[in-house]
Formats: sequence, structure tokens, C-alpha cells
Amino acid sequence: MSTGFFVASHSLASLIKNDNDELRHLHTLGFNHLPTTNSNIMANSILHKAETRGHANHGWLNSYHTFSFANYYHPDRMHFGVLRVLNDDTVEAGMGFGTHPHDNMEIISIPLEGDLEHKDSMGTVAVIKNGDVQVMSAGSGITHSEYNKNKDKLVKFLQIWVFPNKKNVTPRYDQITLKAEERHNKFQQIVSPDPNDSGAWIHQDAWFHLGKFDKGQTGKYTLKKKENGLYIFVLSGEVTVNGNPMAARDGFGIWNTDAVSFDFTDQAEVLLMDVPMLG
Repeated sequence: MSTGFFVASHSLASLIKNDNDELRHLHTLGFNHLPTTNSNIMANSILHKAETRGHANHGWLNSYHTFSFANYYHPDRMHFGVLRVLNDDTVEAGMGFGTHPHDNMEIISIPLEGDLEHKDSMGTVAVIKNGDVQVMSAGSGITHSEYNKNKDKLVKFLQIWVFPNKKNVTPRYDQITLKAEERHNKFQQIVSPDPNDSGAWIHQDAWFHLGKFDKGQTGKYTLKKKENGLYIFVLSGEVTVNGNPMAARDGFGIWNTDAVSFDFTDQAEVLLMDVPMLG
């Protein structure tokens, strides 16, 4: 494809009609992102500045939404390929999400600060903290709750939803602990479609990587499949991606490319999400 817009296939349209979750009915949208002006954005990429995200402060929960979620609805920011939700959540001490259902969604949680307690209908009781990655395949249906385990400090985490490539699978839970030294000035794989590969695994041809780079370092990421696009989320610091300056909590998506280059103009930590652009 020579342009940045396409009509998604019927298989993707079927994936985005699940029974639970805080999703409005989604039309067949394609990429649905409008290029940012005054930048180096080309027809095959999009820049989402941090301040353009949706925002909801419920008192106990302060959440920023890269894509439409709950009461935040933007027709041009529904999903990036199969990446449906990227929420940047802060939960007050002792508070959290009560028991609620999900189905047919791969849910990845990446703690940034504090301790997040998880309980689900499979009998799982677990606590995740910075350095851990949690994956839950909702499949045929699951209920769970998430709470800030501590009564005296915040918990901050990324909540990410990915449409699966298989529907109504048996629900499952996985949790891993990462080695910080394995992402110093390089990209550390944290999620893949292969149970025998590094990191946790999900029901989708998607690969996630974390990297923490010193100022002055450069990097290159080669996409795993030609049908995939790459969405980059800056956790901290500053980095130039394919000539586009990015700061903390900015997002950049690119497709129809084989590789992406990084120039770290400051110490920075980034999350890479290599995901299918077609269902």
C-alpha cells in the first residue's frame, strides 16, 4: 500500500465486537490517524503527542488514554492495527478496579511504580511491581480485580489491550520478572507469540520490547513481519525516531517499513509494540 489509510478486513472487524470491556461499537476504520502538522510525519506514520491523549481523573484513578476508551471517544484514534488500548494509569493508595469481566482480548500490564495486586476467576492471586510483566488471555471469558496493594503510596502502570488472533480460547494468566541489565542500551523482548521465546506470550503475532538507553546512544529495530507496524511509546526522556523528536509519553506509529532508527538525545526508556496492521 502506498498510503497510510486502508479499510480493515472483515476478520479485524469481527475481532472488535467483544461482549465485555469498555469498548464502543467500532466501525471498520483502518489506521484512522491524522498526521500531525509541522513534523517529519510521512503517509505511513503518525505522531501522538502526550498532551493530545484522552484524560479521565476519577479521584482514585488518574488515566491517560492514547486510544479511545470508556468516556473518551475520538474517531481518529480508535486503534493502531490490533493494538486497541494503551492506558497510562495511576491508582491511589489502597484503591483499585473492582471485579469486572473481559473476553476475547489479550491484556498486558506493565507496572512502572508501586505494587499492583491481581485476583481473577481462575483462582490467581498475584502482585506485580516494576520489572514485572503480566499477561492475561481473556478468551472465552474471565473476571478479575486489580488493586493498589499499598496504603501509603501510588501505583502506576500501563494497561495494554491487543485483539487476539484466536477467539474463545481457554483463559490464562502469566507473569514474568525481567532483568534490567538486559535492556540497558538495547531492546529487551518482553512479549511474543511463542511460548518458547523470551518474555511472556500472547495469542497474536505481536512482539513487545523495552529499552533503556543512555544519552548519545543510537538504536535500530527491525520489524518481525512485513504485515506489522510499530508503535513506540516513550516512558521517559527524549528520543528522535526516524527524524521525529519525541518526549515522555509521546507515541509514534509507523507501518509499511522494515526498520526504525532511534537517536537518544537524552537518557530515555521506550516501549516498542510490533503488531499486525491487518486482522
